[in-house]
Amino acid sequence: MSQQTSVLYDVPGPRQRRITLISSIVATVVVLIGAYFLVYRPLADKGQFSMQLWGPLVDPSNENFSQVWDRIGTGFKNTLIAAALAILASLLVGTALAVLRIQLKSLTRRRFTGLATPVAYLLRGLSWLLSAVTRACVEVFRGLPVVITIFFVARGFPEFGISMDTLWYLVIGLTVYNSVVIAEILRSGMEGLPGGQAEAAAAIGLSPLQTTRMILLPQSFRIMLPALISQLVVVLKDTSLGFIISYEETLNIGKQIIGVLGNPIQVYVVIAVLFILVNYSLSKLAQYLQRRLSRGRRSAGTPAAVAPPAALMSQSESNGVTP
Repeated sequence: MSQQTSVLYDVPGPRQRRITLISSIVATVVVLIGAYFLVYRPLADKGQFSMQLWGPLVDPSNENFSQVWDRIGTGFKNTLIAAALAILASLLVGTALAVLRIQLKSLTRRRFTGLATPVAYLLRGLSWLLSAVTRACVEVFRGLPVVITIFFVARGFPEFGISMDTLWYLVIGLTVYNSVVIAEILRSGMEGLPGGQAEAAAAIGLSPLQTTRMILLPQSFRIMLPALISQLVVVLKDTSLGFIISYEETLNIGKQIIGVLGNPIQVYVVIAVLFILVNYSLSKLAQYLQRRLSRGRRSAGTPAAVAPPAALMSQSESNGVTP
């Protein structure tokens, strides 16, 4: 068997590996020294590591410990509620919008043969118009900063007599932005599939909607899963923008705690750790789902094992059957 070689780069030799190891050690030492003199020493000189500032967050015997963590727990619960609702709504609306854009694109290519000429032209014109409107909405809402979307939802709805809890203003604002992003992710995934799949589905009599629902959309979800999970992480982080409408999410609660205790670095470090843990869990969930889907796809494509003739003969003889 010939030894497999890389076509992108040469395999480093012993000398190059030693140089790489030494360079990595030197770089690590330099970074640690820089962090000590540029981060740790200035903070230590200003007393940022004192228990007076960290006590309310890490010392259960501190008089403010329970109150601080009750408030952080309330904010974190509100963050998760807003994120879960926004994620669910964004997935549903984004999927529907992606399917709608795919269907409208297929309608713009139809000739509507069999119908009267004016009706055919009317349907084609209507398809082009709806396709242009949906594309314009996607470009507008995708181009707007999400903080502006949340602000306009919270300020615009009451002008039309629609009053609701600040949670729903935040969820609607996040959904408007993230649903169009998710729609574009799924649409690009469906359009990136081989065209022969849609042609084969049409050949066996499936309608364009059935082709999208049964063949294109499931594959798009599987292929674009990393991008979808990344966007869902963005939804979770964007809940921190709820402070502009006075929604008591984690970051807003943290600002209230800082206003009382005067320890911004400590509070923001704890909040950052909470967000990192949740986002890391989402990334691990994405990796797990990818492995499951890939394993299921491989097992589905594996043909059933066929027993060799010798095994079949021995089995028939054991059953008293003469071949």
